Amino acid sequence: MNLLKLVALTGLAARLAAASTPSVWEMSSFADFIKGKFEGVSLGRDGRLSVAPKQNVLFNSGQPVIWSVAPGPDGALYVATGHGGKVFRVDRSGASQLLWNADRPEVFALAVDPKGVVYAASSPEGKIWRIGNGKASEYFDPKAKYIWALTLAADGTLYAGTGDEGKVFRITAAGKGEEYFATGQSNVTSLLLDQQGRLLAGTEPNGILYRITAKDKAFALYDSSLPEIRAILPNADGSIYAAGLGGALAKKVQAAQQATQTGAQDGAPATTSITVTADAGSDLKPPVPDPAKPQTATTPQAAAQTPAATASPAVDLSGVEKSAIYRINADNTVDTLWSSKEENVFDILPTPEGEMYFGTDQNGRIYRLTRDRKLTLVVQTNEAEAIRLLRWNGALLAATANMGKLYRLGAENTRGEYESPVFDAGNTARWGKLRWQGAGDVSVMTRAGNSIRPDNTWSDWSPALTDAAGAQITSPNARYLQFRALLTGKAAIDNLSAAYLPQNNPPVIRSITVLTQPAATPTGGAKAASTNTASAASVPFSVTVTDTGDPAPVASTGTPTQTLSRALGQQLLISWQAEDPDGDKLVYQLEFRGEGERDWKALRKGLHENQYTIDGDALADGRYFFRVLASDREANPPASAKDAELVSSPVLIDNTPPAVRVQSTTRNGRVVDVTVNAVDAASALRRAEWSLDAGAWTPLAPLDGILDSPSEQFRLHLDDVPEGEHVLVIRVSDSGNNTGLAKVILR
Repeated sequence: MNLLKLVALTGLAARLAAASTPSVWEMSSFADFIKGKFEGVSLGRDGRLSVAPKQNVLFNSGQPVIWSVAPGPDGALYVATGHGGKVFRVDRSGASQLLWNADRPEVFALAVDPKGVVYAASSPEGKIWRIGNGKASEYFDPKAKYIWALTLAADGTLYAGTGDEGKVFRITAAGKGEEYFATGQSNVTSLLLDQQGRLLAGTEPNGILYRITAKDKAFALYDSSLPEIRAILPNADGSIYAAGLGGALAKKVQAAQQATQTGAQDGAPATTSITVTADAGSDLKPPVPDPAKPQTATTPQAAAQTPAATASPAVDLSGVEKSAIYRINADNTVDTLWSSKEENVFDILPTPEGEMYFGTDQNGRIYRLTRDRKLTLVVQTNEAEAIRLLRWNGALLAATANMGKLYRLGAENTRGEYESPVFDAGNTARWGKLRWQGAGDVSVMTRAGNSIRPDNTWSDWSPALTDAAGAQITSPNARYLQFRALLTGKAAIDNLSAAYLPQNNPPVIRSITVLTQPAATPTGGAKAASTNTASAASVPFSVTVTDTGDPAPVASTGTPTQTLSRALGQQLLISWQAEDPDGDKLVYQLEFRGEGERDWKALRKGLHENQYTIDGDALADGRYFFRVLASDREANPPASAKDAELVSSPVLIDNTPPAVRVQSTTRNGRVVDVTVNAVDAASALRRAEWSLDAGAWTPLAPLDGILDSPSEQFRLHLDDVPEGEHVLVIRVSDSGNNTGLAKVILR
C-alpha cells in the first residue's frame, strides 16, 4: 500500500473511516504532491521529491509581464514587456538597458535579424517598429488592432500574425508589405518557419494550425479541440510541436485593455477601447467561421461608442481540458503528448535528446516531459505564469508574468523546501507517528489548526523530525494538519504518512415514527409468514356451479350460517432515523413505557435495523412512549464509545370500541325519538351516525353540540317514519377508529 495517498484521501473519506481504528494521511503519488508549494524542490512522475535545479533572477523588468524574448547575434537577449510597452536589452551578465519605449502599452512580439536589428510589434492599434543603432523607426503598419506574432525568414522577409481579423502579413522592406493569407479566424497567435521554409500559423478561436505555402494558399495542418494554438516549435526529426489552450488570448487582451485605460487616465495618447467576449457554454471551442464570408471588424470609432470597455476573463471550465501539447508528425498524423484540466501551457522547448520543457500558469511551473511521456515538475518559480522558455548560453531561461522576470536555471540547489496541502481529518484528531521513505538529509516539521487555511490561530511549526521510521507528531490535537519537508543536497522523499485518530462523535437520532399496518408478518419483527392461511380465512365458503345442470353432491344437510370475518389484526411499526457522523456501525435498543408508569421496558436489544414491529394487541389501551437508544460501541472501545437516545411523542393505543346503549325509544305515529349514551374507555369520541333500514349514514350531533369527550349523550328525533317495522342503527366511533353499534327495532 502506498503511504501518503490519504486512506482518507479527502475529509469525506476520513469521516467514513471506523473511529476505533487509526487512519492514515498518505501522500505518495505525483497527484498528491503536486497540490503543495515548492521552493527549490522538483517532483518526479513517480511521486519523488528531490532538490530542484537552482534558479536565480537574471533580469527583473519591473513590469507586470514579459511577453516575448528573442536572442541576438551578439549573445544578448531582447525582452518585450507589458503594460508599459518597454523593450530591454540584457547582456550575458544580466546587465540591462532600456532599448525602446513604445507609445502603446503592449509589445507582444519581437524578432531579431542576423545583424542585430530588432523588430518590435506594439498593440493595440499599433505598428511594427525597426530598432537599430539605438533608434526606432516605423517599419510597417498592418492597420490591425493587435500584432501577436513576428518571425523572420532567412532572406530577411518578416511575417506578422495579427488580430482581430486573423491575417498574416508578408513584409519585405520598410513600408512594403502585403496581406499574405487571411485565415478566417479572429487572431493569428503564433508563427513559425519550418525546416523547409514553409510558414506555420496558429490561430484563435478555432485552434487551427495552418501551413501557408504561398500567397492566399494554405493547408489546415491540424484542427485542435481547444480554441487557441499558442506556441509552435520545430523538432529535430521534422515533426512540429504545438501547444493548444483556451483563454490565454483573452488574458492578453484584458491586460492590454487595462493598460490602455490606465494610460488614458495618465494622459497617455492611447485611448482604444477593447471588447472581448468568452462563451462558457457546453462547447469550449466556438463554431468554425466561414472564410468565404467577410469578417466584420469593430472599428476604433465603433468601439469607442461603448459606454465602458469590457474584457471577459479567460474561460475557466472546471473539469474541461484546458490545454494540450501536440506533435504533428511528418505524415500529418497527430499525437497528444500531454493534456491538463487544471493548467494552461504557455510555451514549449524541445531538447536535442528528445525531451521537452514547458511552462504553465500554475505558479509559474516548468515541467520536463520525457520521450516515454514521464512528467517531472522541474521547478516552480512561484510567479503567476511561465510565459516563455529558451536556451541561452547553456542555461534554461524562463520569462514570467506578474512579475515580469527572467529566471535562469543552473546547477542543483543545495537545499529545497516543500509545503504540503492542508489535510482535513474531518474532526478534531489525535496525531500519531509521522513516517516517510527516502534518502539523504531530510527533516520534516508539522503544524495544526482548526481553520481551513493556515493563519495566526494555527500552532507554530514543530521542531524538526528526523526519524523516518516513525516520529511522534507533537502538534496539538486539531482538525487540520500540514507538514513542511526540508531537503538538503541529494536528499529525496518517496512517500510520507501521518497517523491520526479522529475524535469519536456520538450518534444522532433524528426522529421516531409509530404507524399501524396490516399484520402481514408474525409479531416480534420476524420474517413474513405464508399468507395462505389468511387468504383462506377471508373466504369462509364457496359455491360451485357445473355445466351439466345437475346439482353438486351434497356434503351435509342443513343450511349453514355465513360468517363475515373481521379484518386481520393490526401491527405497530416503530421506525426511526439515526446516523453516526463518523460513519460507525450503530446498534439499537427499543423500549416502551406507559403513561403513569415508572420504568422503561425493553422491547428488543441488539437491533441493527432501524425498525421493529409488534402485535397491535400486545399493548392494552392507553398512551405510550417509545424510546430508542443508539450506540457505536461495536466500532469503538468502551472508553470512547458514544450513545444517544430519543423519546417519541405520546402514542395513543385504542383497540376497544365505544359502548353504545339505547336509553329510551318512543314512537308516536310517524314521529320517533331515541336517546342514546356512548362511552369509550380509552379515547374521545369522534363520529356518530344513524341509518334507517340500511340506508345512507346521517351524522348525529351530541346534546352538548361538540363531539369531544369519551362519554356523550345523543337524542335522535325523526319526524316522518313510515308505518310498519323498521330497523334503526346508531354507530359511534372513537379516536382509534373503533366503532360501536346499537340497534333499535321500530314498530
